[in-house]
Amino acid sequence: MSNHLNFFIDGKWVAPVVPATLDVIDPSTEEAYTKISVGSKADVDKAVAAAKAAFPSFSQTSKAERLKLLKRILEVYNERYEDIAQAVSHEMGAPITWAREAQAWAGRAHMESTIKALEDYEFSEKRGGTMVVKEPIGVCALITPWNWPLNQIVCKVAPAIAVGCTIVLKPSEIAPISGIVFSEVMEAAGVPKGVYNMVNGNGPDVGQIMAGHPDVDMVSFTGSTRAGIIVAKTAAETVKRVAQELGGKSANIVLPDADFETAVRKGVEGCFGNSGQSCDAPTRMLVPAARHDEALAIAKKAAEAHNVGDPRSEDTKLGPVVSNVQYDKIQRLIEAGIKEGATLVTGGPGRPEHLNRGYYVRPTVFGHVTPGMTIEKEEIFGPVLSVISYNDDDDAVKIANDTVYGLAAYVQSQDIAHARKVAGQLRAGQVSINYPEWDTFAPFGGYKQSGNGREYADWAIHDFLEVKGIIGYGA
Repeated sequence: MSNHLNFFIDGKWVAPVVPATLDVIDPSTEEAYTKISVGSKADVDKAVAAAKAAFPSFSQTSKAERLKLLKRILEVYNERYEDIAQAVSHEMGAPITWAREAQAWAGRAHMESTIKALEDYEFSEKRGGTMVVKEPIGVCALITPWNWPLNQIVCKVAPAIAVGCTIVLKPSEIAPISGIVFSEVMEAAGVPKGVYNMVNGNGPDVGQIMAGHPDVDMVSFTGSTRAGIIVAKTAAETVKRVAQELGGKSANIVLPDADFETAVRKGVEGCFGNSGQSCDAPTRMLVPAARHDEALAIAKKAAEAHNVGDPRSEDTKLGPVVSNVQYDKIQRLIEAGIKEGATLVTGGPGRPEHLNRGYYVRPTVFGHVTPGMTIEKEEIFGPVLSVISYNDDDDAVKIANDTVYGLAAYVQSQDIAHARKVAGQLRAGQVSINYPEWDTFAPFGGYKQSGNGREYADWAIHDFLEVKGIIGYGA
């Protein structure tokens, strides 16, 4: 039986206190394919009360007990792997191959990394006659986005469970079905009642209520900077910890000594992955002024190799963006790029010619973008790349850092010492050199308006802990 109209509270699937539903739209067809229930303050109160009641006992469990639980969750997650991938493909239009190899994989990879990090983690340390202990912070409100649903759910749920916190999760109401499947995983894995709770709903009626709830000790939020500010202001009334991973406008500096063909092509692929809907996407490509036109020719070829179409096809590389709201925003920004004088290299407004419905965006590259243009400043969140010229390393670093964001940055060079020098000057929480493999043990989080706190492995574990000093503990 489907749990799409239920919430998971205190170990049971329950109907909302006040019945209300929301259509879930398949962005490839623009049609509703199911409904979910949306919650209210009454549902949040029930979920928080369950988490609060479960905390005293769960917080006292041993590391060995929590490791056993996480391993059981991972086992069930793997059993439901295809269901998770199919849910992501339908709810956000992710090509099914990408849903399996990136979206569902991310949840599994982060669970594995958290288990490994917990195995090695020490929760106490003697300093002379003082014992320093790290304890679970308490009841945690976890608010996750639609663009990487399993990545963000597991990045928050796994470390919270690892340390002994209890949880109320609100998945995105735009892409909620994978969150429901994940909740079924938690139930089947035997998570103690009240330890994990899930309420669907929108930001104002559920997320903001969670953030301001007096019995919530911490909020971990991933989403837009605009929404993050609201969450932080709401949480401030009860002086709780707030961890945030917010927007980005990441620079990708292609240094003169890079392998240009490879660096530009992979830069386009990195920007367009997940239909451009990644907060850390390398959306600003910085190239030496003398090689700008060369870079545009490579980028054009790479962009036009992205076949756009039905996400259920194994061969599709680029699916639709998630919603009509996102589609309209991207179209507005593409039009702004043209109006402000950037060179439209390929793509542009409207759908690809072979598609007449669905929120599909033409893979778009702009050249001769200059600092201050709207497309250079604003987070577009679609398959749109801006190519920008720089004169020397100092100029490249200045342009890269001239943003309110600081989530990620990228440097390409065949001279590793050169790349490291430039990377060290970039104001971003994560800098990648020469397109390395995804590292789920590296700290992930932002400088400036890209947020605070860090996720992944032991970095995330630390965020869910309080530190206590027991003075006079003894030798």
